[in-house]
Amino acid sequence: MNPVRALEAIGAGVRRTLADLGYGLRLFLRLCALLPAALRRWRLVVQQVYFLGNDSLLIIAVSGLFVGFVLGLQGYYTLSRYGASSSLGLVVALSLVRELGPVVTALLFAGRAGTSLTAEIGLMKAGEQLSAMEMMAVDPLARVLAPRMAAGIIAMPLLAAVFSAVGVFGGYVVGVLLIGVDPGSFWSQMQSGVDVFSDVGNGVIKSLVFGVAVTFVALYQGWRAQATPEGVSRATTRTVVVASLAVLGLDFMLTALMFST
Repeated sequence: MNPVRALEAIGAGVRRTLADLGYGLRLFLRLCALLPAALRRWRLVVQQVYFLGNDSLLIIAVSGLFVGFVLGLQGYYTLSRYGASSSLGLVVALSLVRELGPVVTALLFAGRAGTSLTAEIGLMKAGEQLSAMEMMAVDPLARVLAPRMAAGIIAMPLLAAVFSAVGVFGGYVVGVLLIGVDPGSFWSQMQSGVDVFSDVGNGVIKSLVFGVAVTFVALYQGWRAQATPEGVSRATTRTVVVASLAVLGLDFMLTALMFST
């Protein structure tokens, strides 16, 4: 291959990447500025919270239950080696509220609600509905994207809380009802070892950050999708990939910042 052509291709790729990053940053700042106005249109926000949250509730609850089952089973087998099976409730609760609850919920949210947002915005673009709004002097960012951004930020922590609560119940079912761990020890260890601010609060912060990231990625991909069926399908696929990688990367950075001391 010609070295000059190779350099041209690399330069064009870098330029496109920087242009996409710059456009994404400007779009994010614009949506952040529109959020207060979007919250005043509370009916639109409530409608989108129902669409994103209620329709995702079943998969979140079922996944949380089975994750709690696995944590209870694996936690008991590990702790029983050291004679600490009474700490099973603490291990299950910390694993869920600190890490698994926000992360797994965000990944499921990206696969269920994120793809729906991308497909919806992409189809509106393909059907020229967004262009029609602009022709009627209606800002599609304020009317379409901002309420969905606010709804995603609201729905994500609620879903993470449901996931963690159902997961704790699943750990109780396996550890106490099936295996026979003392229920008093299960709940007392959990209550004494889980701190509201450093554990539950940090989990809530994680879920908020993940909600912002996943929702923005979904809206950005739909907004930038090509107005064709193939373009919408590719944008939907990119939403799952980019949002999942963003969640995992942010999880590492947030964990390093929150629990390093």
